[in-house]
Amino acid sequence: MKKRLSILFSLMLVLSLFLSACGGFEKKNESAGDKGKDGDKAANVPQELHVNIKTEPFSLNPGLANDSVSANVLYQTFEGLTRIKDGKPELAMAESYKVSDDQKTYTFKLRDAKWTNGDPVTAKDFEYAWKWALDPKNQSQYAYQLYYIKNAQAYNEGKAKAEDVGVKAIDDKTLQVTLENPTPYFLELTAFYTYFPVNSKIAQQNPKWYTNAGDQYTSNGPFKMVSWEHNNKIVLEKNENYWDAKTVKLTKIEMVMVNDTNTELSMFNNGELDWAGMPTGQLPPDSLPKLKEEGKLHVQPIAGTYWYKFNTEKPPLNNVNIRKALAYAIDREAIVKNVSKGEQIPAMAAVPPTMFPENKKGYFKDNDVKKAKEYLKKGLQELGLKDVKDLPPITLSYNTDDAHAKIAQAVQDMWKKNLGIEVKLENAEWAVYIDKLHSGDYQIGRMGWLGDFNDPINFLELFRDKKGGNNDTNWENPKYKQLLIDSQKQTDPEKRKELLKEAEAILMDEMPVAPIYFYTNTWVQKDNLKGVEMSGLGDVQFKWAYFK
Repeated sequence: MKKRLSILFSLMLVLSLFLSACGGFEKKNESAGDKGKDGDKAANVPQELHVNIKTEPFSLNPGLANDSVSANVLYQTFEGLTRIKDGKPELAMAESYKVSDDQKTYTFKLRDAKWTNGDPVTAKDFEYAWKWALDPKNQSQYAYQLYYIKNAQAYNEGKAKAEDVGVKAIDDKTLQVTLENPTPYFLELTAFYTYFPVNSKIAQQNPKWYTNAGDQYTSNGPFKMVSWEHNNKIVLEKNENYWDAKTVKLTKIEMVMVNDTNTELSMFNNGELDWAGMPTGQLPPDSLPKLKEEGKLHVQPIAGTYWYKFNTEKPPLNNVNIRKALAYAIDREAIVKNVSKGEQIPAMAAVPPTMFPENKKGYFKDNDVKKAKEYLKKGLQELGLKDVKDLPPITLSYNTDDAHAKIAQAVQDMWKKNLGIEVKLENAEWAVYIDKLHSGDYQIGRMGWLGDFNDPINFLELFRDKKGGNNDTNWENPKYKQLLIDSQKQTDPEKRKELLKEAEAILMDEMPVAPIYFYTNTWVQKDNLKGVEMSGLGDVQFKWAYFK
């Protein structure tokens, strides 16, 4: 997340995300609930859900959010033109749509819908929100997700005007969107939170509408935010103004912020939480074997990669051979077996094998210490250094979390043992940490990326532009960039895949990131909790959830 980023937003160790192969979703696990069944039996059971989201969201403005914590709130309180259900996009705020013969113009007809304050949801609210995120002065990290729209990138880079952007409210109920190129997955994109509308009337009157709960925080999703105790708790209640309110069974969702995995599990065992673990929280890695043995643990592969980012402008990480030495000297198999313990898959590639099946093998050998030492020797020579002890100090940073800490400690030991490189560890709370990464104030930084939509380009486009919203590495390669641009114009699926694979090969050769593992989601839940919708991308929706 950064997301989904972080992504995510913040993506935590044991838990992760996976998706189906490029071109369609595949639900890997329906154990989160038997959707649609027994919903009528919920009437006499209290419909209040208690979950942990670990930490304060980065932002609850869809145009500024860039992490999984924020996303897990926004997917309950807002709704886009489409919504992902059973792995496929379905109509949501849009009642219908038409696509032009050249596949570049979408015309959406909106259904009758209201904001939580009773204002009608209009096409103007979508146009306003998208252009607001693209406006360079608003510094949206996810503005690039809108670059599929004609002239969106030009506007975001100050090379075009807002009126040039290919999104237009024809009338209150008609939204016309013109794309740069045919985009087969565009209806998946419109389910992503950067594409959510905002109440333009409120936002224009109060630029800080999104900073607190209250009458100014208006949303259009199945739930409304009634309380936000910063760094402590968020409370959502059913939104009676929601167009599909009859489908929503939960009356209340309480989201606590407890950034300790052992406490989270204890709260679940004590009945204080109905769900513990990903994608909202995290389970202690050491608890997973026992939970699995007891038959309580749910595991779902998802489309996500846990990796370490290198700041390629900070010595000695400005040297590609030093970066490759560090990446090759990591024993990923040992990490997933002995540290994370969540059935993750060692990653020697950037794109998850759910999209590129051949990436189960990857681009290099895991724990290749011999090769790592060769790269280290070459890197030292290029830097004019005689010994590894002459390297500038190196700091590995991560957001405060016991799971991330254990991985960092394991990698620290591997680098010392295999290469003789001493690395200092540093951690910070999520909001501080993500700001340091975005500002380039780090050397090596932990991050996880969960797919925003079901296509490999979502992982590769992160590193297209040096100053791209979620790049953080300061790395850029002209050939890599051109391959991604060419792939967006290529209509033949196989030729497009070849372009994307060629781009990924460049990424893994220059190594601005060192992949560690491909994510899985691991969690426990109350037996009578049904209907929780988790996509192969790892996000969660409680619209259809209920207690039986």
